[in-house]
Amino acid sequence: MTKILYGNIIAKKIRNQINKKVLCMKKKGQRPPHLATILVGNNSVSMTYVNNKIKDCENVGFKSSFLHLPNTITEKKLIKIIKDLNKDTLLDGLIIQLPLPKNINKENIIIAIDPDKDVDGFHPLNIGKMTMGIKTFIPATPLGILTLLNYYKINTQGKHIVIIGRSRIVGMPISILMAMKRSPGNSTVTLTHSYTQEIAYHTRKADIIITALGVPKFLKSNMIKKSALLIDVGISRVKDSTNTKGYKLLGDVDFDNVYNKVSSITPVPGGIGPITRSMLLKNTLIAVQKRKK
Repeated sequence: MTKILYGNIIAKKIRNQINKKVLCMKKKGQRPPHLATILVGNNSVSMTYVNNKIKDCENVGFKSSFLHLPNTITEKKLIKIIKDLNKDTLLDGLIIQLPLPKNINKENIIIAIDPDKDVDGFHPLNIGKMTMGIKTFIPATPLGILTLLNYYKINTQGKHIVIIGRSRIVGMPISILMAMKRSPGNSTVTLTHSYTQEIAYHTRKADIIITALGVPKFLKSNMIKKSALLIDVGISRVKDSTNTKGYKLLGDVDFDNVYNKVSSITPVPGGIGPITRSMLLKNTLIAVQKRKK
């Protein structure tokens, strides 16, 4: 098995596959898939994510729309904008970049999105379908993890998987997916979180650890067993005066500290992140296919 599980390679292949499908659509006289992103406020990290998504759309031939709204916008006005976009028959996917300002209820915004355009996979209807094993949009990061496991032919059947973090974006959905009777899946899953006592007690027993905590270098060598496989979803900006950007990106795993002990590991950056973005494109293409049926 490859020691370092690079996501960039997988993401590039997926983008190429999507681009070929888009070219075929255009040759048939069909319009390209259309993905819209809403960003509220001026969070610099969120802006970087949005810019990357826009570039991804351009690279595969998607049409991309970007609505940059002030953080003073009311929840009522934002919901009105979303409902108008829901009615747009020329729009296939809609993303609300999180986090939102404190004056806006995130749950109300997610529920306002048309489930058939919810390519993030966060709408309760899509989460419910996923939980029941019904075909639907799977949140991009969990879908990216499944894609990585498939690509590297990692056997998860009967394995003990420990997940660090229980967010609806990563931890909760991937815990459900990995426990399902499917491949990848058929695993025994332990979901840990901020109230879990002695997380290391659980991680030392894990064959596979998926961490989405957002705490730089949290997972150390003494917290894992020999030959464990680590999937690092966490990503944090840490100040770095030696870097021209003024910061560097670090994952939840102390990479250098664990490298000689693990069987395989995803890097940060260049691991799950690029695949996650390509999964948004994949879900948008699925939305187009659903619309045609």
